[in-house]
Amino acid sequence: MPVADGWKLTAPIAMVRYNKRMNVQTDTLQLQTSGHADIHDITMAVARAVTQSGLHSGIVIIFCPSSTSAVTTLEFEPGCVQDLQRLFDEIVAPNRPYAHNARWGDGNGHSHARAALLGASLTVPFVAQRLTLGTWQQIVYVDFDNRARRRELILQIIGAAVSGEG
Repeated sequence: MPVADGWKLTAPIAMVRYNKRMNVQTDTLQLQTSGHADIHDITMAVARAVTQSGLHSGIVIIFCPSSTSAVTTLEFEPGCVQDLQRLFDEIVAPNRPYAHNARWGDGNGHSHARAALLGASLTVPFVAQRLTLGTWQQIVYVDFDNRARRRELILQIIGAAVSGEG
């Protein structure tokens, strides 16, 4: 079926009869990070939370309640990880003067700017309890702060169970 700008909608991935209730489940994921653009692959933990939710299809929102960290997708392999870290060192260098540092004296002004560029949340659809990520796409958490931290991410899983369940 044609749509605007030459794009076409394809056949649905799955057709399933759902119960009439929309379910919302909120979980947390805890991490210990070393800061300084420390990148963690959290894909399996998110996938496990989706499976344990009992929901068939929907979305999972990964949110980091921090102004010095972010979440995105990346091919999680050493080359891509190093490239992303180098890119942030080039475009938001830690050794530049930052007004935040002048005001607060904590030396992490660059951490706030980096996190703002990537964003604090990511939404991933799931179908039949499987994340709809690409073959080489992983969900990654990046801690830009200038010291080690214990972090807690919020996972909000929204979806429907198959009829007769949930």
